[in-house]
Amino acid sequence: MLDVIRLRVIDAVARHGSVTAAARELHYSQPSVTHHLGRLEAETGAQLLQRVGRGIRLTAAGQLLADRAAEIIGRIDAADAELAAHVGLSAGRVRLAGFSSAVGSLVPTAVGALASRHPGLQISLTDTHPPEALELLRTGRIDVAIIFRYDETEPEPSGVRLHHLLDDPLYLLSAHPGRTLAALRDATWIAGCARCRSHLLALCAQEGFEPRIGYTSDDMW
Repeated sequence: MLDVIRLRVIDAVARHGSVTAAARELHYSQPSVTHHLGRLEAETGAQLLQRVGRGIRLTAAGQLLADRAAEIIGRIDAADAELAAHVGLSAGRVRLAGFSSAVGSLVPTAVGALASRHPGLQISLTDTHPPEALELLRTGRIDVAIIFRYDETEPEPSGVRLHHLLDDPLYLLSAHPGRTLAALRDATWIAGCARCRSHLLALCAQEGFEPRIGYTSDDMW
């Protein structure tokens, strides 16, 4: 049976790419990390690491195990958080991910209310785009993801429970008041992330043109 501690070790090594950084994150000594990796290879019967210059690299078997380790650890941590919620939110942690505008508007009030009602909780926050947040949720690295979607957005992965928060209005910003989307077919556009951009492309396609995107920015302010 695989040891959870050793799975945490190979997960940390895979994310950081070095024994030193993994040891620093886990608060272990480097020899201890090396020992756990050696024991993991002995238990699995597979070579998990290979030397590359002065560093190391995961083998195909090592990467496979590291990927599964990330999912297993995420599920264990998620179970720990859910259990804390079940017994009254008196301890434990809540790991939240959200996109920038939500992090700057919705999240502070919600986190403040949660911290006030349940001061024993540890709350962590990750600022990331919806696809990345959903992947973190799928692998159990976070407990809650705040995402946005459009009508044409692909369905979320199976197993994700959606809770609708609000509908945000969409505005057309132009230096010339009263302009319609079709009237701006020759304008230079500012596009955001891939999910936002796909919505812009879909709207413009409905008006019979493809927008000329000259700039990219994730800053909605």
